[in-house]
Amino acid sequence: MTEATETPAEIDLDIQRVVDHPGIPGDDELRSWTEAALAGQGAVMVNLRIVDEAEGWALNKQWRQRDTATNVLSFPADAPPVNGVRVLGDVVLCAPVVQREAVEQGKEVAHHWAHLLIHGLLHLLGYDHIDGAKAEIMEAREVELLAALGISDPYQ
Repeated sequence: MTEATETPAEIDLDIQRVVDHPGIPGDDELRSWTEAALAGQGAVMVNLRIVDEAEGWALNKQWRQRDTATNVLSFPADAPPVNGVRVLGDVVLCAPVVQREAVEQGKEVAHHWAHLLIHGLLHLLGYDHIDGAKAEIMEAREVELLAALGISDPYQ
């Protein structure tokens, strides 16, 4: 099921659910987390795809040469604006991996979803964690955004 929605924060979010898995947040939660991460960015467009383990594995293998499914992948767009809307790119979340990690790490499932979505969206904005200094900046921004949502520091 695909749904495109214009939110008050000028965010055109296309949510693509290609898997039915327990614990996947509702569209309202996904939108609110997206709005928190992208506040102040102006008119932007993002695709969010929620996938099963097979698709998560295939994408990770193809784009990162990693032979396993991962929790989140980000694909920044290299495209001109569409009708004045900046195309940020795609975030892919692998539902079974997110669920499994939350349980293994003793985290609330919804909080883990929020963290990983925000993490993926920050990658679309150019944040990275390749080296220590950049990782500290990205993690601090994640913690700040999550705290504003009432979610504790995922790195503690």
